[in-house]
Amino acid sequence: MATAVSAAVSLPSSKSTSFPTRTSIISTDKINFNKVPLYYRNVSGGNRLVSIRAQVTTEAPAKVEKISKKQDEGVIVNKFRPKEPYVGRCLLNTKITGDDAPGETWHMVFSTEGEVPYREGQSIGVIADGVDANGKPHKLRLYSIASSALGDFGDSKTVSLCVKRLVYTNDKGEEVKGVCSNFLCDLKPGAEVKITGPVGKEMLMPKDPNATVIMLATGTGIAPFRSFLWKMFFEKHEDYKFNGTAWLFLGVPTSSSLLYKEEFEKMKEKAPENFRLDFAVSREQTNEKGEKMYIQTRMAQYAEELWTLLQKDNTFIYMCGLKGMEQGIDDIMSALAERDGIVWADYKKQLKKAEQWNVEVY
Repeated sequence: MATAVSAAVSLPSSKSTSFPTRTSIISTDKINFNKVPLYYRNVSGGNRLVSIRAQVTTEAPAKVEKISKKQDEGVIVNKFRPKEPYVGRCLLNTKITGDDAPGETWHMVFSTEGEVPYREGQSIGVIADGVDANGKPHKLRLYSIASSALGDFGDSKTVSLCVKRLVYTNDKGEEVKGVCSNFLCDLKPGAEVKITGPVGKEMLMPKDPNATVIMLATGTGIAPFRSFLWKMFFEKHEDYKFNGTAWLFLGVPTSSSLLYKEEFEKMKEKAPENFRLDFAVSREQTNEKGEKMYIQTRMAQYAEELWTLLQKDNTFIYMCGLKGMEQGIDDIMSALAERDGIVWADYKKQLKKAEQWNVEVY
């Protein structure tokens, strides 16, 4: 509730008075001039009695509807829930990492028949077959969608995922396999898969077709950005044509772990003026100081340019993958912001509020 207060002060004529003849404590454009009661009060002014007449009105601030900068019109969430999931079928499941890569990553395509209406940047849930140790159905696991809304086949009837098979050794020396990731990586074409969602609005694409979109991914965090980039460079839409700059940073341990490399290189050939591509291969590349090339190490090579871009209101940062990379990027930006007299933590909050800093890490 905004409050407007003005005070008219009447004084005997005196050259020594230091009282202003009229005081306003908020701008006049917020004062409501409706008829209201007038209140009088005597107060002391030095050795003299001063009569103050105060008019007080209150008004509720007008509600300002926030206009999103993202493609969120008509976005659907939670159409399918765990108790009543959509049952699709596996159409394709192929390993996309080399045999010498540290771990397997698979690309898979499921049929939806158009019943799971997702957008680029959303996720779906998958419920693995079988039951857990307590005899209850497995809990769903969320996965970022790796295909555009049109799907890999271009008919809006499929959804794709990028999944790394989770296998590790526990404290007892026992091999442990992630339930859902292994279920998905082992799926054969024709097998059924229970799907929930779609969910999420954090990672939706910006509306502005002239925006600068900076995408930071590690490993399977590439999934939402593959969906972005397919829409930007592989598809034609009547209501959308990307004319801005898309800049992808992808961090992986080995070159045999580079996901969708051929696709991204083809995009680069198609739109060299609109697409920038930088890989960070930590076990094979180093910077000029001999340090391992993590994604933040690669970004540090463009630190000045990135900081300049981040000060524009049509630059959007998207981050997906391992949690640790955000801290590394904060370290880079903090030093540059401090040089310019800006507190990075505060500036990042402003970016988040403006939907220009979007993070989905695990």
